[in-house]
Amino acid sequence: MLRDVLDYPSPHAAMVIAGKTAVVYVVLIAGLRLLGKRELGQMSLADLVLIVILGNAVQNAMINNDNTLGGGVIAAFVLLVMNRLLNAVMVRSPRAERALIGEPSLLVCDGKIIEGHVASQGVTHDQLYAGLREHGFDSLEGVHMVVLEVDGTMSVVPRTAQVLKTRRHYRGLRLP
Repeated sequence: MLRDVLDYPSPHAAMVIAGKTAVVYVVLIAGLRLLGKRELGQMSLADLVLIVILGNAVQNAMINNDNTLGGGVIAAFVLLVMNRLLNAVMVRSPRAERALIGEPSLLVCDGKIIEGHVASQGVTHDQLYAGLREHGFDSLEGVHMVVLEVDGTMSVVPRTAQVLKTRRHYRGLRLP
């Protein structure tokens, strides 16, 4: 019985699982990056279903018909190592971090919606006004700027607040 529980794939099959898992990880990172910040910030029911189905689909692609404990452990280990390596690369390279994570986007400046930025980020006017309401604003009148952060949340800066611009955080923002 213990032998069945601790079953493992052949060395060749283990390498295939590791290789496929690494490729799937890279494809998923690229795909999620292309979805945009807003998609990651607010998960809808459809997004939740997509993630559940995606997990099942990539599991099949990573380990094929291998139902061994060892195959699952190899896939999990590769995912953890790839994630650790990706984080290490982003810590050491600001360029890689910008490419993989992105930069904040200015949606509103001095009470005026920047239509091109709002549309390119996939933010609807309803979502923008919902973000304003979350911060206690019912209109754009008292708003200096709204920034879509890299995690998909919106930061709202009131007109009365002092805006501190730092090189790192606002490098990608261009105030009109």
